Amino acid sequence: MATVLTIILNWRSPEMTLRSVEAALVAMRGIPGAITIIDNDSGDGSFEIMQAGVAERGWDRAETPVRVLQSGRNGGFGAGNNVGIRAGLPDGFAGGSRPDYAYVLNSDAFPAPDAIRVLLDHLERTPATGFAGSYIHGEDGTPHHTAFRYPTALNDFERHIRLGVVSRTMKDSMVAMPLPDRVTRVDWLAGASLMMRMDVLDRIGLFDERFFLYYEETDLCLRAARAGFPTDYVPESRVAHIGSVSTGMGKWQRIPGFWLDSRLHYFAKNHGRAYAAAATVLAALGGAIWRARLLVQRKRDRIDPPHYLRDLILHDIRRGFGMSPEPVTDHSRKET
Repeated sequence: MATVLTIILNWRSPEMTLRSVEAALVAMRGIPGAITIIDNDSGDGSFEIMQAGVAERGWDRAETPVRVLQSGRNGGFGAGNNVGIRAGLPDGFAGGSRPDYAYVLNSDAFPAPDAIRVLLDHLERTPATGFAGSYIHGEDGTPHHTAFRYPTALNDFERHIRLGVVSRTMKDSMVAMPLPDRVTRVDWLAGASLMMRMDVLDRIGLFDERFFLYYEETDLCLRAARAGFPTDYVPESRVAHIGSVSTGMGKWQRIPGFWLDSRLHYFAKNHGRAYAAAATVLAALGGAIWRARLLVQRKRDRIDPPHYLRDLILHDIRRGFGMSPEPVTDHSRKET
């Protein structure tokens, strides 16, 4: 029977992470595999709290064993999950340490009892599919938009101009797509609940660690699709998600450098520096038109963080519309 390694990445939210593990243990019943918690060098005692919590609950001796590992550095979402994927299943696991599937679950996400099984069954039935992800909803049942089209320079323009006629014209190419009500092939899915075929990861590689946070799952899904392994959205797999617990996205007072880095790196890596420059120009144009409308209407910008457009333009110019080839280092200490 296929094996699944569930990986939950912790950053300074140990009690929330243990709550996520509790839900994942229920969802892993009957599925050969294990759960690995990766503490992303929180530096606040999270590692020790989670080790003690796992031992006290007997989860380290459960049918689905749980272990807590330390990443040693906070390289971001992709780097932390890579630590878990590379670690594989615990020593002595029947069939070896390499799982058939790696399942990444956010530390503030709570799968329904059948959520992991539904994804596994779908991938077992559809060997041509590389990745599969869940329907994500808030704890109050509100749907979260987690199924997307690939970012492009044009839909980046639409996102910044926020003009109804443009959005209606581009409705079939906007990044955020209407949530499907049945299994649907999509460009990419948010990494809050994403199951990945290990054969595909062996072929295309793991998360690109030059992304600290954001765009890493977009890039991974694109690489899989280019290798012939698309991504499926499976709404029967349901996962409750709080959102932004570790990143604090809803409270940003300034756009973080790691978000700007990730956006630029995605465009430059996958489409070239000239395309990245064009995307920045179109974003600046759309953003300028949006702000001109606000000025005429005497309204405040309540959507973007202060100085967002200026920060984006100056950031991309300083970077030369490209990113260095080295993995990013710990942004979190100073920017989250």
